[in-house]
Amino acid sequence: MMNVLPTEFLTEIKKELNGSFDEFLATYEQPAVKSLRTNIMKVSPKSLENMIPFHFEPIPWCPDGFYFPVTTRPGKHVYHAAGLYYIQEASAMAPVEALQPKPSEKILDMCAAPGGKTTQIAAKMNGEGILVANEVDGKRCKVLISNLERFGVTNAVVLNEQPHRFSERFTAYFDRILVDAPCSGEGMFRKDPEACEHWSIKNSEKCADLQQYILTEAAKMLKPGGRLVYSTCTFNRRENEYTLENFLRNHPDFELIEVPNHQHFQNGLTDSTALASRLWPHLLRGEGHFLAVLQKKQDIEEAKIDKKSKKGIKNARIPKQISALFEAFIKDTFVEPMSFSGNLVLYGDHLYETPLDFPNLDKCKVAQPGRYLGEIRKGRFLPSHAWAMALQANSIKQVQSYQNRDRELYRFLQGETVPTTHKGWTLVTVDGYALGWGKGAAGILKNHYPKWLRFAYDQPK
Repeated sequence: MMNVLPTEFLTEIKKELNGSFDEFLATYEQPAVKSLRTNIMKVSPKSLENMIPFHFEPIPWCPDGFYFPVTTRPGKHVYHAAGLYYIQEASAMAPVEALQPKPSEKILDMCAAPGGKTTQIAAKMNGEGILVANEVDGKRCKVLISNLERFGVTNAVVLNEQPHRFSERFTAYFDRILVDAPCSGEGMFRKDPEACEHWSIKNSEKCADLQQYILTEAAKMLKPGGRLVYSTCTFNRRENEYTLENFLRNHPDFELIEVPNHQHFQNGLTDSTALASRLWPHLLRGEGHFLAVLQKKQDIEEAKIDKKSKKGIKNARIPKQISALFEAFIKDTFVEPMSFSGNLVLYGDHLYETPLDFPNLDKCKVAQPGRYLGEIRKGRFLPSHAWAMALQANSIKQVQSYQNRDRELYRFLQGETVPTTHKGWTLVTVDGYALGWGKGAAGILKNHYPKWLRFAYDQPK
């Protein structure tokens, strides 16, 4: 591995580390650390630890995170399909812990795909408030939405835009913003050796310019008194300390504050960025990372202007015949009548619940305008997989319950029909956790598990 590390990269790192360079270099002879994070909206960390069939070790800076043995495959366990955890690198959990999201807030994840940090934010919000996740790459945006669905996230709006295309619409709107910026990826060289092939100082300089642009747009959208966390998974000063210093010079309304859990990390490398944190792989169990917490100073006048200028948009009512189909589905499927806190809006044949009093997004690329409820097809309402994944089994009239050892469960996950006594829409669960929809008729449960999710999960012996 060491012989593929770029020479210029090694030269730069050696200057930074001095006496600990050899110790740092030795980490590339070791396997990458494996870890996952509990979905606390569905299960507690302690319960997950008792349920999962392999050994866990806690991650010091993330109470919901665990290390797991490199020989195990939690991605092929049915609990992963049920959204009980997200496989995420341990160091990558630190920025959201520093962001400290809270329920009922408005929070933006500026560079969200594939969704590790977005789902971490969402779990801490627990379905309350508004979470906006932006990703400029359309293909990665689809992966982001899939992970949000699996986690059962109900309060997210997903954008597919360049930051300057929506920043003016959200002026001083968000309580907290995460900028996990695109970077040269030096901290991932051990985990992803191919990243070495794309590295160069020129590319790193381009990343620094892009990071400055993203931070500038993010600054416009943060409320006075709000918190912005900037993070990268790279080592060089260009994209870390120097980017941070440039931003602070141009934005005197921001100040650098101490990183929570900083006792587990190392300080930033310059005097003015000493409150930032560096995560070095030879000093902790994780890959390379950098993070800084910035707070926007209070400005009463700006806050007043923002409050006066924000006007929520009104969405048109859905047609009566479609509303009737939807209401009939709820009456037939749910134990109690459903209530919705947002607007029910039809985009083509797809029904969403969008946030109330949300800025107008006309002419913006919106990948998902809110909670996806389902599709109108040939005069029928088909509930979405996303909705199923956010449900509690006790809220549904018909539930097909499986234990994680049941063979029929794995037939369902591969898209097959399975026997049933139910008629109509049925929620399929594993050990009480939602997996998706089936529709019963004539003793058979027709499979509505999404085709793109079907594959052979590991069956317990």
